[in-house]
Amino acid sequence: MTEPVRVRRLTDQEGQKLWQIVRRGSTSSVCYRRATMLLDSAGGNRVPVIAQLVQADEDTVRDAIHRFNEIGLACLDPRWAGRRPRLLSTDDEDFVIQTATTRPTKLGQPFTRWSRRKLAAYLRKVHGRMIRCLPPTTAPMGCATFTAATRSATTVLWGVNRRKKGAANTLAALKSIRAARPDGAPIYVILDNLSAHKGAAIHRWARKHKVEPCFTPTYASWANPIEAHFGPLRQFTITNSNHPNHTVQARALHAYLRWRNANARHRDVLAAERKERARIRSEKGIRWGGRPFAAAT
Repeated sequence: MTEPVRVRRLTDQEGQKLWQIVRRGSTSSVCYRRATMLLDSAGGNRVPVIAQLVQADEDTVRDAIHRFNEIGLACLDPRWAGRRPRLLSTDDEDFVIQTATTRPTKLGQPFTRWSRRKLAAYLRKVHGRMIRCLPPTTAPMGCATFTAATRSATTVLWGVNRRKKGAANTLAALKSIRAARPDGAPIYVILDNLSAHKGAAIHRWARKHKVEPCFTPTYASWANPIEAHFGPLRQFTITNSNHPNHTVQARALHAYLRWRNANARHRDVLAAERKERARIRSEKGIRWGGRPFAAAT
């Protein structure tokens, strides 16, 4: 079991300096926060507790502690440069890629896979430079809602992206469903029990056009059979994606829907649907059709 990250034993001078910064304050907020982290760690607090106290990320706390253990009080100085960080050369990039794609055990490291922090520490030790391994970023494009519907008899899935949920969008979806069945036969639509799916206008239109909304119980949207189709949708279009805006995301979703409707019995689609259905069932501990009640004693 690995030892928890904590500062080394403080000298008298180091302790007095840190207490002076914390008690009297500092002109630099970075210096003050780092001094607080070090004193809390010296007092026996663990990294997660310190991160909550100073409202910082756990990796930030660990970096401050490791830096203090290496260079002492000099770590309190943020050493901000007046220009952008130096970029990696082509040789540096090749070295980083080669290291990241090599199993750590082949390089003498006692673990089977890299994390960003372990990889950065190894590169700093071997390469001699501070190389930060940042996670992939996602463009801040806000939230959107995807309204989807499927017909149980044909398993055809269709959907449309909307900026937000609302009764107007729900009514438009119901009209599209009614237009797909123009013979006037009654249509029963299973909907989540949301306020956006209800309203006087929706109920008036539904009664007039023989559309019967069937709402799931409150907090039981998992009971809607369409939920199983969202598993493949997330797996094949959302996971590991980085769409720059909602328009590109909508095009990707519609491209998948066209492919999915042409390959509804594809084994990858069926496997993803089974996986999603099993996940939903395991969350609630309920099989479709319900379970028999236990006999009263």
